[in-house]
Parts: sequence; structure tokens; C-alpha cells
Amino acid sequence: MDRCTVGSPANTAELPLPVLDDLLVLELASVLAGPSVGQFFAELGATVLKVENPRTNGDATRRWRAPNVDNAEDNDDRSAYFCCCNTGKQSMALDLSTATGQALLHDLAREADIVLASYRPGTAEALGADYETLSAINPALIYGHVTGYGPDRERAGYDAVIQAESGFMHMNGPADGPATKLPVALMDVLAAHQLKEGLLVALLNRERGGGGAYVPVSLFQAAVSGLANQATNWLVAGHSPQRMGSAHPNIAPYGTPFATADDRSIVLAVGTNRQFTALCDILGCPELADDPRFSTNADRVDHRDALADRLGARVGQFRSGPLLTALREQNVPAGVVRDVPAVFGQSTAQAMTLDAGPEDPSGLRQIAFPHPDEASSSLSPPPRYAEHTSTVLRERLGCSPERIDELARKDAIVRSAA
Repeated sequence: MDRCTVGSPANTAELPLPVLDDLLVLELASVLAGPSVGQFFAELGATVLKVENPRTNGDATRRWRAPNVDNAEDNDDRSAYFCCCNTGKQSMALDLSTATGQALLHDLAREADIVLASYRPGTAEALGADYETLSAINPALIYGHVTGYGPDRERAGYDAVIQAESGFMHMNGPADGPATKLPVALMDVLAAHQLKEGLLVALLNRERGGGGAYVPVSLFQAAVSGLANQATNWLVAGHSPQRMGSAHPNIAPYGTPFATADDRSIVLAVGTNRQFTALCDILGCPELADDPRFSTNADRVDHRDALADRLGARVGQFRSGPLLTALREQNVPAGVVRDVPAVFGQSTAQAMTLDAGPEDPSGLRQIAFPHPDEASSSLSPPPRYAEHTSTVLRERLGCSPERIDELARKDAIVRSAA
């Protein structure tokens, strides 16, 4: 049976199944990058089995609780961090350091379409979970592997270190302050997007008869890819990017926050002369648009500090609401600086949440584009550790209750106490 068949336009209306309804994904990854990819496939209808390590009591993020929020005495192991990328999965615990645990994994791999792994190079081989071993069992298998620096380098990758080594920290922060880490593990997020794309291409190639594939993505190369215009500022123009606070190296005024009369901060993103002229008119200083220091974007970049002083003085005379309304009416890009609670006060942000019910924690969608089946609307909540071990062994591998008891006695598996 073809496990990755997308309905044609003719039969989609008759059988509106999720796009990847027949896909089976084994997630051997932990923390953020790999699990984000796993939830992405779950939202598209795939069955995602999260295979967790009993020697670490499962994914490390289960214990990364939110400060002053999660109750440390609560028995629920689904921390706030864990919930950001683990909705819609089944959790089973296999000890892959044992021959029996490896055999169970290999049985699951025979029917799998995708494996997601985040082992440092060399570790997967010792656990019988590497691409060479699993593809010998299932030649059609697509194996996505997140590493720190590539499959040929044993060094483990951590987001904060990658941020430092890829240039992001050097560029981030105030001009007169220290290098600053980004508040989100963006290197993991970038790597996850790269891996999603690579796996979708591999699935398409398999549909066309290309067979299985090994798809490696490194945090470091994903980070370098994300340098975008800052990279080409160096590669093309020989400009080494430096810390500039929120200012933009190529555009002004762009990104710098300005305080309003009601003590709110707004950000402008003015990229054209027309927008700048309209901004000056709204602020009651049309002469700025005619000032030779500010007449073109290049001039404004060269004199950004003087421009920021003038604009800051004018913006400070307006209340944020009326000013933003006037700017939007004239198509001048601008917005207010919000904290996260204010972000989720908006309906468009609320649409990105996954609410499983009053007894379960909320999650966050990985998919920000609409898709016709909306499989994510019926996703199960983030799983508790080993919650589905017995179910998966019974329903997918045909294990009897006695066999499951034996596996537990041998410590090859952990099953939920519930």
C-alpha cells in the first residue's frame, strides 16, 4: 500500500482525508528541532510515534518548566516547553541500548515512512537506529537527521552555542552593549523548517519512484542560511555586520522603537521615499522629506542617528492609537511593541493555538498556512511519558499482554502507570 497518496482534485471532495493520513513517522528526536517536524506531520494527518529514552525519563524538555508557573509538585510531565512541539503524538519508551529494544524499533521501522533523529554522529549506530541499519530493513524509509554541525562531525549542537558561532549573537543587542542571545531557540526553528522542506522533497521524490533517502540538516548550516541579507552585506559589499540595537543596516527608519505620548513604543518599517514623505506629513514635519540628509534611503541610512532624534521628538507628541491609525491609512508600515500576553489577545494569534480540553495543556501550531482537511483540529493533546507504549506494541506489533509484561520486566520498555 502506498502510504503517502494525496487525493486527486476529482476525489478529494468525496474523501476529504488529511493530506498525510497514511503516513507513519517514528520520532527518535528530542528537544525542539526534530519534535517540531514531528508535530508538523501530525498536523497534516500523519501518525507520529514519539520514541523516548527510558534512561533519561523521556524528552529532556518534559522537565523544562516555565518559571513561577508550572507546579513543581505536579505529576504532569508535560511542561510548558514540551507542549510547544509535541501535540498530536503517541509516546512510547524503548531502551535502545538493549537488543530487545532495538528489535522492537526495527519492527516499527519496517512499516514506517519517516524517521526523525537528532543523535550526535556515531550515537545512532550504537543504538541500531542509524539510517544504514533502518534502510536495510525498509529501503523506502526516509530518514531525517538533525545534527549540530553535520553528520561527519561528532560535536553536539546547542542553540545558544550555534547562535554564538553563526554570527547571530555578535549582531544582536545594543551597539554599546554585549553580544546578546535571541530569546527564542531560533537556530532550532530554522533547522526544523529546513528539515520539513527536505523531507517533503524526499517524499515527492519517493512518490515519483525515487525510493528512500537520508536527509541531514545541521543547526549550523541552517543558521548560516538564515543570515540572509546580513550574509550578503559581507559577501557582496564587504561590510561586517555589527550590533545596532533594533536598527536595520540597509534601511532607515526601520525597526527602531519610538516612545509615544502615552508611553507605548511603536516601530516603523519605512522602505520607500513615498512612505517616508507620508510619515513626515503625518508627524507634522514635512520639511524632513526635503532635507538633503534624508531625501533618499541611502541618505537616511548615512544620517540615521540624526533622523532618529528628529522622529523620536515628533512621535513623542502623539498618542499611539491615533498615530497608528493615521499611519495605516497612508500605508506607512508601523506597529506597536507587544508583550506575549498582548500577542495572544489577538484573534489571529489565538488561531495558532491548539486547545485539547480543560484537563490538558494547550499547544502551538507548527503550520501557519491553511490546508483543506484541517487535521490539526482533532489532534490529541501532548502525550504523557510512555503513555502509549502498550497500545503501540499491542496494535502495531501484535504483542500480547504477557509479552508486554515480559518486555517491561526486561526493562526494554517503560509503560505508563495510568
